Amino acid sequence: MWKRTVCGLLAAVLTGSLLTGCAADVSKGTEKKPEAQGTDQNIGKTDPETEKDTGKNDPETEIQVFIAASLNNVMTELAEQYSQAHPEVKITYNADSSGTLLTQIQEGYACDVFFSAAQKQMDQLEKDGLAVEGTRADVVNNQVVVVALKDSKTAVTGLGNLEEAGSIALAGGSVPVGRYTRQALVNLGKLEETEDAARISTRTVSEALGGVEISEQDNVSKVLTAVTEGSCEVGTTYYSDTYGYEEELDILETVGYDLTGNVIYPIAQVVNEEADEAQTAAAAEFVEFILSDEAKAVFEAYYFDTDV
Repeated sequence: MWKRTVCGLLAAVLTGSLLTGCAADVSKGTEKKPEAQGTDQNIGKTDPETEKDTGKNDPETEIQVFIAASLNNVMTELAEQYSQAHPEVKITYNADSSGTLLTQIQEGYACDVFFSAAQKQMDQLEKDGLAVEGTRADVVNNQVVVVALKDSKTAVTGLGNLEEAGSIALAGGSVPVGRYTRQALVNLGKLEETEDAARISTRTVSEALGGVEISEQDNVSKVLTAVTEGSCEVGTTYYSDTYGYEEELDILETVGYDLTGNVIYPIAQVVNEEADEAQTAAAAEFVEFILSDEAKAVFEAYYFDTDV
């Protein structure tokens, strides 16, 4: 009887603790954040031991930066440089297609800065009143390229004979590189003229190219993976995405701006009503850093054109 009484008391205590813990979780804010499809780059973490030695204990400010997937590599290096001057700021990146990122912002996900791979998504952000007025700026230009595995012996030499591929990795129309590719095919006469090339379905592209197999991808990084892993013979990606893959890929064609139009990447601070003054200031400073001469040198090293 004594043992049963003690066990009962312990169970009551544990149950109370669990209920208290659940209540604490529920009381937290419900601010949305992207799920694990992005890339986190945590900046400015300080070592507790260092804090003890120096006496510094600066509050950490976190900003959410949504970046086009093709910016992942260069922005990782830029974040490392930024952290040297701003160790108190933690930057969390969410990398995906610009269309997906825009949708997330519209749905209320926490975001302080949007760095798009196309003007269309930024135009919509401003139309929705979600861009901080006066913060939008064009940062870099890029180029669409047709790629294949090194020494693949593909018959494809570029968009002009893309139909000769056994299979093609192509981003969807809502993804900027997918829209640019479709627009180039329209200008080459391989697809019919349309008001918005983004609306051309992957099936339509396949039929126009004689029924060639096309694997539609969610973003430019997945296009690159499909080609480097050998699941698709060729694909269209950005020149900047070939950085680090020089030994694995052949660039079959660098598509001219006369076919795609300019591939401008704009950036803007996003209206975040949940942000405090420190977050808002940090977001503005980060945008200024991205537009600096120091950042331009890094962009150029990663095959971006800063002459915009």
